[in-house]
Amino acid sequence: MDKKLWMKAALAAAAVCTVALAAGCGGSAEKKDDAGKAAAQGKLVQQIKERGKLVVGTASGFPPYEFIDTSKSEKTVTGIDIKLAQAIADKLGVKLEVQDMNFSAILSSIAANKVDIAISGITPTEERKKAVDFSDTYLNDHNILLIRKSDAGKYTKLSDFYGKPIAVQKSTQQETLAKEHIKDGQIVSLDHVGDALLELQHGKVEAVPAQRVVAQQYLIMNPEIADSGVLFEGADSASAVAIPKGNEDFVKLVNEVIAENQKAGNFEKWTKECSELAVKNAQQQ
Repeated sequence: MDKKLWMKAALAAAAVCTVALAAGCGGSAEKKDDAGKAAAQGKLVQQIKERGKLVVGTASGFPPYEFIDTSKSEKTVTGIDIKLAQAIADKLGVKLEVQDMNFSAILSSIAANKVDIAISGITPTEERKKAVDFSDTYLNDHNILLIRKSDAGKYTKLSDFYGKPIAVQKSTQQETLAKEHIKDGQIVSLDHVGDALLELQHGKVEAVPAQRVVAQQYLIMNPEIADSGVLFEGADSASAVAIPKGNEDFVKLVNEVIAENQKAGNFEKWTKECSELAVKNAQQQ
């Protein structure tokens, strides 16, 4: 397959898998009601252990944090965040179930009791903290601006993007940064980073903000895209786990898991392994 089309194939695969995962991951209304009552009472850990399953919400299409592993016959979501989710499930002594959805639905899925927690490269913000609690940060990353390679040298500072059309992933920190820091920017909000990059390739926008570790996957597979060298100074993306409010014991448990894996060097290991797998999958499309 032409490399220029790999993102379209990946997005199509992700859409199919999202439907399959959503169909297979939904519990009964009674179980969701029970989970919601337990969470409201601060007994989420107890509820998960009784159920024998941790349900985690994520949004694939954000490699290496989470993406569809197309190397297996039964396509599943994998990535750094799924490795962390599995570690949390192991700590609880339960099975892991992943629900894949659009990023814009992540936090509302917690409020609707569709998932227990959410792990999807989520940056804690004051607004988001009104709805959920967050764990300690497990990864930090710079936010950069991707451009077409043919425009290399055209954009050397953030003000060069003022008034330009910019594509972003909806409901993300990158969307907020673009709106706040790119004066008069024509912001186009889309469901996936891949969608935004296709707009860039087709000349419909001038740049796409992205976390650097995420951008590396797309840069490898798309020689027409380049790092502008411009970043949002002092606005790194800090990823944390989103947890229903009132569950201090769960927050403590997740923080313990994060600390253990940071000490063991697993986040660096997972980043390397998942980045390599994401690129390998893309090359085989």
